[in-house]
Amino acid sequence: MLITRRAMLAAPSVLAMPALAQSWPAKPIRIIVPYAAGGGTDILARALSEALRPGLSQPVVIENRAGAAGVVGTEQVVRAEPDGHTLTAVVSTHVMNKYTLQNMPFDALRDVTPVAMLARNTMLLVTGVDQPFQDLAGLKAHASRSGSRLSTGSTEALSQFIGQEFARRLQVEIPDVSYRSGGQLMTDIVAGHLPLGTTSTASVTPHMATGKVRVLACSTPSRTPFFPEVRTAQEQGLDGFDLAGWVALLGPKGLPAELATRIHAAVAGAFAQEAFRARLASLGIEPYLLDPDATRAAMQREDQIWAAASAAGHITRQ
Repeated sequence: MLITRRAMLAAPSVLAMPALAQSWPAKPIRIIVPYAAGGGTDILARALSEALRPGLSQPVVIENRAGAAGVVGTEQVVRAEPDGHTLTAVVSTHVMNKYTLQNMPFDALRDVTPVAMLARNTMLLVTGVDQPFQDLAGLKAHASRSGSRLSTGSTEALSQFIGQEFARRLQVEIPDVSYRSGGQLMTDIVAGHLPLGTTSTASVTPHMATGKVRVLACSTPSRTPFFPEVRTAQEQGLDGFDLAGWVALLGPKGLPAELATRIHAAVAGAFAQEAFRARLASLGIEPYLLDPDATRAAMQREDQIWAAASAAGHITRQ
């Protein structure tokens, strides 16, 4: 059998893959959160790091490296050694950035290795109780009337797109208003200053006790456990409406499959803890654990959605 010099050089690294997975972790694990401290992804990552601690021989350290819609921090992971000790927790705009930012220093799919999907972030279309519509049909009827004045708030590219997709599918025009945070958006909904908004369950939950918030629809094909009485967009006639945020754990390109599986198993152990699940529920975070292959498939599906939206002019580069 002919063995080339290249094959001989590659052989040790191939043989080392199972050993690398077995020896992980050999040093502290960094999870870089490429967003500001105190946000939903940061809170989830810190809760996960605590839940991982009992089952690992090394600590899990959270580092915030915010900037450029998550690009700054994620680039550090893309450039890191693929040894399982540097990971990142990103939201679904990680894929969307490919179509909304002018310059990307890495490819959102090719330059990372999916490890686990952590959470699904169902988006809600919300309004104030003083508004004259109770559901999507009522919203369409009201928005279609001559002289109606409606606007909808969003906090980033994903919520803006979903809010405008509601309007497009209802065949009405509802201009978007940009907010810095879901908290600010919900404050204006409660006060009656903003007619509509699209934001996460985590942003809406703390304000429901005021009695001044009405949820019109959720963006996923199944109802969210946090608002089980709220009908989905699909249930209200918008066939195929399936848009949501998510949080995924990624490693650098080249992370061996055996090691990604090993890390996923550790994450699954954390998700099996009742205290961890209760913590997520208290934060309005919906667990959505997927293995590396399923996470990659979900990211590829997102890429197809944003590619089509970009081609149709529904999202543009900033």
